[in-house]
This record gives sequence, C-alpha cells and structure tokens, in this order.
Amino acid sequence: MLRKVLLVLFLVIIVGAVVAGYAYKAIFNPNVNLKGQDSALLHVKTGSSYEALKNTLVDSSFVEDMQSFERVSALMKFSKPKAGQYLIKNGMSNKELVSMLRSGRQKPIDLTFNNMRTIDDLIGHLSSKLELDSASLSNYLLDKKVLDKLGYNKLDILTLFIPNTYQFFWNTSPEKLIARLKKEHDKFYTKDREQKLAALGLNKKEVYTLASIVQKETLVGDEKPTVAGVYINRLKRGQLLQADPTVVYANGDFGLRRVLNKHLAIDSPYNTYKYAGLPPGPICMPDVSTIDAVLNYKKHKYLYFCANTDNSGRHVFARTLIEHNRNANKYRAYLNKSRIYK
Repeated sequence: MLRKVLLVLFLVIIVGAVVAGYAYKAIFNPNVNLKGQDSALLHVKTGSSYEALKNTLVDSSFVEDMQSFERVSALMKFSKPKAGQYLIKNGMSNKELVSMLRSGRQKPIDLTFNNMRTIDDLIGHLSSKLELDSASLSNYLLDKKVLDKLGYNKLDILTLFIPNTYQFFWNTSPEKLIARLKKEHDKFYTKDREQKLAALGLNKKEVYTLASIVQKETLVGDEKPTVAGVYINRLKRGQLLQADPTVVYANGDFGLRRVLNKHLAIDSPYNTYKYAGLPPGPICMPDVSTIDAVLNYKKHKYLYFCANTDNSGRHVFARTLIEHNRNANKYRAYLNKSRIYK
C-alpha cells in the first residue's frame, strides 16, 4: 500500500514538474521571432479587441506559438489591449510582450515637418505618420469653432505650426496634437523674439507670412535678412511688395520658373502686384532660420532685387527703379538665352 502511495506521489511530482516546466517556458522563453530583424513596429488601433490583436499578431507572424501567448495572457489577465505603436524586439518572451501591451508602453514617434506648401499638405503629412486619417484631422482643425478658439482662420492657420521635430504617441488625438503644437508655437516666441516683433511692428502671423515669401525668394542663408529688409522697406513706405512667389501661389502653378504678364493679371489677394501689404496668409511653411531672418532683418536702403545670372541662387539689390530695371533686363536676357519661357 505504501509503495502505491509513494508511486502516486512520485507521478504527481513528475507531472507537476512537467507542468511547471511548460508554464515556465510559456512565460519566460523567447516567443517573438522577427526572422533576422532586431525589432519591428506593431500598431494597435484605437478600440481594438483582444481578438483583433491576436489576428494582427498572426498576420504579422511576430509570435511563434500563439497558444502559449494566449495562456500567458489569461494568466496575466490581459484582455483589453491599449492602442498605440509598440516596439517589438526579437526574442521577447510572452511575459515581456503581454506586459508591454497591457501597460500601453508605446514607442513615441519623431514627428518632423517643414517645407509644407499648404495646410492641406501639412494635414496629409501629419496623418501619414499618426493613426489619424486626414479627413478627421482636417475636419477638426478647420472647424470654425476650433479656429476661433485658437485665434486663426483657414488662410492663416499654417502660421500656428513651427517646423521642427516633436515626439508624439502614434494614437494621439487631434485635440492633443493641436494643443501640443500650439504650446510649441507659444514657446518658440521667446522674450527676445517678442521684443524683436514689437520693434518690427508686425505680429506673429505677419512675420511668419513675410518669412514664407522670403523662403521662396532665396535659399541662401546669409541673403535672407537682406531680402527681408527689402520687403520691410516697402511695407514701411506703403509700396506694393511685388513678390513673384506670391503670384506663383495665386496661380497655383508651383512649377513656374518665370512669371509673365498673364500671371500678374490674376485677381487674388495673394497677388502682391495688385494688392498692397502682406497676403492674407503664408504661401508656405518657412524654416525657423527664415523666421529669424525676418526678425533680424538687415537695415539698408534697397527697395528692389533681382535674381543673379550666375546660377548661384543669389540676387542683386538696387536702391532705385532705374538700377533695378537694368538688373532685371539682364536677367530677362539670361532667361531667354537659357530658353526658360515659363
């Protein structure tokens, strides 16, 4: 009898050891195989169920043994995944994977934007990096109530966005996205920049808009303050800005290399050959360096400038119309010789 009891006890111990060993293996052994990759990204959409998560893991082939993953999930009482972008590492155990997904420990996104032409371009770019679709973000941002609350309109809303790299979670809501970028906008205008704004006599939207024109006039960094100075001189005198980039924007043909009389004839508030002052909004997203070039514009007496004919990207500046016309004629001759007619 004793022998039978001992045998049963021995079998129980053996079975228990096997079960414990299997449980240990299921919990702690590697179960993520990325097939040669060190890491990969897993996206869990907002509102995803546990079943949807399992399907995503199956489709991605990240997990080798789904049964053990499900057992560990049940053991750790994991049934409601949190939305987000997760960094999955090769060799992760079920415990590590479940712990990350259950806690919502996401990998932030480095969201970079610059050189956007329009607000629609920016919305498209942002939505391509985040869970947000472009329609939802556009409907939120361009809603009149939201614009009124922010203090912008559809024509100047681009001035809210200071180009840079910002960290966000993939599933950030439109409300949190815009609130954060508004905060970054306000932070950008330091006490020093605020003082320069006041001395210039322009507000933030106007400086951004002027910077957008300078941005499209020249990419030569040390020339930007000089170009900005020309436009500021014209604004102070009440002269038309006569900025070709605003005409290009008004015509909507961003591939134009030569502005002709037919382009100048367009009736648009962005046509600074027809309407005095700055246009109603920016014609692109300027670099931070260009915004600062406007705030630190060079004081001089130039009222005109024209592209140089040496292909350097630089310009020649003039104080008088006579001098400018001479420079402009040289440039037109260069365009004709180069067969650039539009």
